[in-house]
Amino acid sequence: MAWRRQLCTTTAAAVLVVVVAACSDGSGTQSSSGKGKPLADVSSSPSSDNSGGSTPAGAPPGAKVLGTVRLGEALTFTLHTSETSGEPQRWKLVVRSVECGKPLNHAVLAYAADSVGAPTATPVPEAGKQFCVLAMDGTNVGKSTASWDASNTVTLNVRDVRYTQSQQDTEYALDYAQYWNQQGQTAPTFGLNSGSQGPVHGVFEIPAGDELTSLWVTAGTAIETIYGVQPGHLVLLQ
Repeated sequence: MAWRRQLCTTTAAAVLVVVVAACSDGSGTQSSSGKGKPLADVSSSPSSDNSGGSTPAGAPPGAKVLGTVRLGEALTFTLHTSETSGEPQRWKLVVRSVECGKPLNHAVLAYAADSVGAPTATPVPEAGKQFCVLAMDGTNVGKSTASWDASNTVTLNVRDVRYTQSQQDTEYALDYAQYWNQQGQTAPTFGLNSGSQGPVHGVFEIPAGDELTSLWVTAGTAIETIYGVQPGHLVLLQ
C-alpha cells in the first residue's frame, strides 16, 4: 500500500489563504443513497455568508456558506496555497452521484490486487456502517497545473452530523483514482493541466440505514486550517 500512498497528492497540511467565487449551472442529475433509492430533486439556493446567523446543517460550525447547489450543478472556487508560490488554483466541481449500501467497485478492487501482485481481502465497512461512494467531475479552470482530492475537503452529512474519509477510506479512494487513471481518465489527485477534467471519487462510511442529506465541499485545501474553518459549498441531496 505504501507505493500507492506516495502517489496520492495530499494538500491538507498546506497553509492557505482562500479567495472564493461561487457559480452554479442548471443541469439536474439525480443519484441514489441509502439502499439505491432515488434522491429527491431540490432547488438551488442563493449564496449566503451566514455571518450573522446560525450555520446551516451540514456545514461546519461557523463556516461561511458560499453557495448551495444540487446534484449535477457546478460549484467553482479559487484558493491560494503555499505550494503554488502564491498563484491561485481554481476548480469547478460537479457532484454526479453518491451510492450507499453497496460493495466497492469490483473492477477497482481487482485492479488494485493486480497492481500489488497479490490477492487482497474484500473491503468491509466498520461494524454497523455502510460504504458510500462519491463520484464527482473535477475541472481545472485555473491557469496552471493543480491537484485536488476529497480527503479532508469533503464531508457526507446526515443532517448536522458530518462524516469525512478515514485513512483507510482514503486508500480505497486512491484505488479508484488509480483504476480510472489506467482507463485513460486522469484524476485531479494526480494533477491536471488547465482546462483538463477528471473523475474524483471519495469513499466514506456512515451508519447503516442512515439517509444522506447533503455534502459539504470546502473551498480550501482542508476543512479547517490554522486560519480556522474554511468556507465552502453545500450540495443538497434531499
